Amino acid sequence: MKLKLFAAVATAAMMATSAFAADFKPALIFDMGGKFDKPFNEAAYNGAEKFKSDTGISYAEFEITNASQREQALRNFARRGHNPIIVMGFAQAEAMNKVAAEFPDLKFGIIDMVVDQPNVRSVVFNEHEGSYLVGLLAGMKSETGVVGFVGGMDIPLIRKFACGYVQGVKAANPDAKVI
Repeated sequence: MKLKLFAAVATAAMMATSAFAADFKPALIFDMGGKFDKPFNEAAYNGAEKFKSDTGISYAEFEITNASQREQALRNFARRGHNPIIVMGFAQAEAMNKVAAEFPDLKFGIIDMVVDQPNVRSVVFNEHEGSYLVGLLAGMKSETGVVGFVGGMDIPLIRKFACGYVQGVKAANPDAKVI
């Protein structure tokens, strides 16, 4: 479900901006993990590919392999006149904030973080709500009253997933143990 949502967001962000931009030349910057990481970047890639298939409009892309490339990739696409430039992931917020301020006539988008610039569209989700439902199901299905949660990193986003999950488990079984 979330994969389809990311794909739809990437497509919608590019299409929505196309109606307002005279020089429509979209670019997509994937974060660490690359465009075939399965859950996150790949959903945006699939959305961009669907956009390209539906409209015939190509897009530029770049896969970040180290943190120092975030700002450099954004600036390079901006200098080349790409518009809009969509970036995947909260980790690109600092670079987005800086580069968007330097190119006020271009449109930018960021997934999973808010960047407070007039030319940036920030797309965020209520991650905890989906995790709550998964936790509720886990709590209902568990025969032992013990369930687990594995988060990939100890970051605020993953903590939101964990919090929603634990709350869902506890709603189904207040005595359950979450490991």
